[in-house]
Amino acid sequence: MTGRLAAARARVAACTPFVAVAGLSARMLAQSAAQAGYQVAALDVFGDRDTRRYAKLWIDIGGARLSIDPDKLHAALERVTRLPRLLGLIAGSGTEPHLAALHRMSRLPRLIGSDAHATATVRDPARFFALLDELGIAHPEVAFERPAHPGGWLRKHADGCGGTHVVPLGNADEHSSGYFQRVQKGLPMSALFLAARREVSIVGFAEHRCIASGALPYVHAGSLGPVDLPARIAGQIDYAVRSIAARASLRGLNSLDFLLDGDAISVLEINARPSSTMALYERASRDAWPRGLVAAHIDACLHERLPGGRNGAPQCRVAQQVVFAAHTLSVTRRLSDTLFVDPVCHDIPNRGTRIEAGQPVCTVLVTGDSTAALSRELQRHTQRLLQRLSPTIDTRTEPCHELVDTHG
Repeated sequence: MTGRLAAARARVAACTPFVAVAGLSARMLAQSAAQAGYQVAALDVFGDRDTRRYAKLWIDIGGARLSIDPDKLHAALERVTRLPRLLGLIAGSGTEPHLAALHRMSRLPRLIGSDAHATATVRDPARFFALLDELGIAHPEVAFERPAHPGGWLRKHADGCGGTHVVPLGNADEHSSGYFQRVQKGLPMSALFLAARREVSIVGFAEHRCIASGALPYVHAGSLGPVDLPARIAGQIDYAVRSIAARASLRGLNSLDFLLDGDAISVLEINARPSSTMALYERASRDAWPRGLVAAHIDACLHERLPGGRNGAPQCRVAQQVVFAAHTLSVTRRLSDTLFVDPVCHDIPNRGTRIEAGQPVCTVLVTGDSTAALSRELQRHTQRLLQRLSPTIDTRTEPCHELVDTHG
């Protein structure tokens, strides 16, 4: 009986398509793809325990300072190209600096997402902000030459993520590349949406949170959602999303980052890839996304199918928060094992991992009925982790109320 069962499982696996997912951390994409029934090849920097749990294959693509090494990425993609029944590659956070090169390379997996032209339309600041002006969509003031007076300005890189590429202009090297954006008040938020055939389906809205880390004032630290917005604001976002997606011919999961100030929005950018906020909607609206959002992304990109009507309101609200190390630490077996079995903990480091001060330790994800309840749950669980596991982890976060880059 055991032999026949093993043989049956092997036959099922042989017929199940592979999906490759890549990013600084591939856990979220790997989890969603695996739960949709795909076999997963995960390419990332961390190789966390839960990433390897969901992936049939994990390949290290890490470079210096928690970055993606382009040579390792290319070699890994050449390797996964040989996997049986490979649908293609879904690129996640951190792959932005490498996408243009990947689009030009042959003998690599097809990219399941927007094509090179669509990505460049929304990721090239000069093209993107000109498009916003043409469409009449508000955005913070931008400049492509260094302003004479740095006060109130930020220097940003178009291919960065997580806020690690955003610095006050006064702290930026005089000859550093990038573009410049004026600081503007507002609550950082995002709209996650699916695009196909120049049409869109909005998944939901989320609030973003950030922390200051050294010279970096806006490091992405978490998100909360789904968030309900007044009809007037939701209408502005719907117009922006539909107009940009149609003009750029976006495909699959994308997110629009914006600032909310009173009853007005100001658009920051489009992330032409799945966003970390997809974890909120998958948890909060399981009836709406029974196969998960990676499956919906694949349907939109490869089959030009958008979801039909969704089933009612979210069952709950969800918040996720990155826990950062306050001091350098080495992950013990006890710490790794304790985090691994904790239901609110994700992105679990392996035993022996060295985590420098300011680097992420894990992600805490909680559910609740309201923003206040979520805040209490986050505080309770992070404090519990502090007391039980290590006195050297700092989990303090505050919402940002000025211009931030909420890649995540």
